Amino acid sequence: MSAEATLDIEAPATQADLMALYRESRIGEVLAELDRDLVGLAPVKTRIREIAAHLLVERARETLGIACGAPTLHMCFSGNPGTGKTTVALRMAQVLHRLGYIRRNHLISVTRDDLVGQYIGHTAPKTREVLKRAMGGVLFIDEAYYLYRPENERDYGQEAIEILLQTMENQRDDLVVILAGYEARMETFFQSNPGFRSRIAHHIVFPDYQPDELLQIAEHMLDDMHYRFDVEARSAFEDYLARRLRMPNFANARSVRNALDRARLRQANRLFADAERGSGPADTDALMRLDAGDIRASRVFSDTQP
Repeated sequence: MSAEATLDIEAPATQADLMALYRESRIGEVLAELDRDLVGLAPVKTRIREIAAHLLVERARETLGIACGAPTLHMCFSGNPGTGKTTVALRMAQVLHRLGYIRRNHLISVTRDDLVGQYIGHTAPKTREVLKRAMGGVLFIDEAYYLYRPENERDYGQEAIEILLQTMENQRDDLVVILAGYEARMETFFQSNPGFRSRIAHHIVFPDYQPDELLQIAEHMLDDMHYRFDVEARSAFEDYLARRLRMPNFANARSVRNALDRARLRQANRLFADAERGSGPADTDALMRLDAGDIRASRVFSDTQP
């Protein structure tokens, strides 16, 4: 071989610019949106950043020819209702898409009813149809433990589980499955279905929100809807949260949104009653403001269920 021909041969790359890959993928925008859109959840946000960093490094290793195979990306999000699991799953789908681990930036959210049929021969086509729609993206299965009902001998959930497990293994380069639900129930589910546990790479626990975080969430929600608390209403809502947290079936941000929806109904009734009494036109401030009475009219303050 001539010296000239030797010079034309490129040496193999030995370096990867991680920051260039980071900028090109634009995953920083997604992580910033996660920080902006979700109050609290510091351990969850940390885990998502760690997963994103790991996947970015894997992409860099691929460019140098030292990758060790496609990483397992199936996940489990466990925690109580209203802790942001679906929102984080949507952001995770964006990260995976921008890094090239899924073809389509979409998330299909389903429950047991979408996967399990009610008679023989119904479950397989239902499950396969859901998987077909989710392929190339993320399948989010909420309350996944309901797939398994050993107390019912005629239940067809096991058939759906077997199809899911096979697809999670054979199509893992083209589908990411995220299972979600209460932490204790998910643990029982994994004990009963070890095939799922072995295919889950990332287990992320979503903590309950603290009272100050719930108040921040409420104010963010009101701001998005162009409402606001006055000073007394804000104090009343703090009192509401303290009482409501001691009651059963509290669903974190979901319960906060429900409480605000009811407060807005009370405000609307109050304003309409004032108009009927001849109060005149309502100005912008009146239409945006929730007062203490709109909050304290809740049955929570009479020590009954809201």
